[in-house]
Amino acid sequence: MKKLILAFLLATVPVLSMAAGGGVHLDDADVDVTDTESLQRGAKYFVNYCMGCHSAKYQRYNRMGRDLGLTDEEVKENLMFTTENIGDTMTIAMKPADAEKWFGVIPPDLSVTARSRGVDWIYTYLRSFYVDESKPFGVNNLVFPDVGMPHVMWGMQGVQKAVYKEVDGKKVVERLEIAEPGSMNTEEFDGAMRDLTAFLSYVGEPIQAKRRAMGKWVLLFIGVFFILAYLLKKEYWKDIH
Repeated sequence: MKKLILAFLLATVPVLSMAAGGGVHLDDADVDVTDTESLQRGAKYFVNYCMGCHSAKYQRYNRMGRDLGLTDEEVKENLMFTTENIGDTMTIAMKPADAEKWFGVIPPDLSVTARSRGVDWIYTYLRSFYVDESKPFGVNNLVFPDVGMPHVMWGMQGVQKAVYKEVDGKKVVERLEIAEPGSMNTEEFDGAMRDLTAFLSYVGEPIQAKRRAMGKWVLLFIGVFFILAYLLKKEYWKDIH
């Protein structure tokens, strides 16, 4: 048993380390997948800023519309730019070969990124781009060093520059500062990225809100069943004990 526990810990610790962003502090996303208005705003940011390169191929437009309280007409008018069929999945027109040629790597599908990375990772990542002229797109990222992605939302956030400090003779990023403001202030941009993160969390598991709502009733049933089972056990064994 001890060997099994040790093997489990050795297997899970690296995964937990990757999810934590490689030692970088991750900010609390504090998303609410039951807030349909937040999800609607997040969907808008996703289709306008992310879907040029990233798909969500396991999510259908009509299912998204129903879950987010939108009619098919509203989805078609505001959130559909690559297809006319409301039942299609959220794929993109860019070919993988072209993507690899332009970016050096095929941009990943984002359907389950929130489940694999975690919402805190996504939220921190989206807000952690900074100027780095040595990179192909002129930016780097604290959470994902050497990222091969441009900062597509710089117009909203503005341009961030890194403030460095020396640690054991090495220059490391101490903090990020806004050098050129964007169309949003810091609080507004954080809120927008929280909405986008909430939408990606929803896409990763569309049924999670219902699952959580149902969970309390399941736990209540288990509790009542446990009491009844315990009383039945006492009644059954009273003559023996």
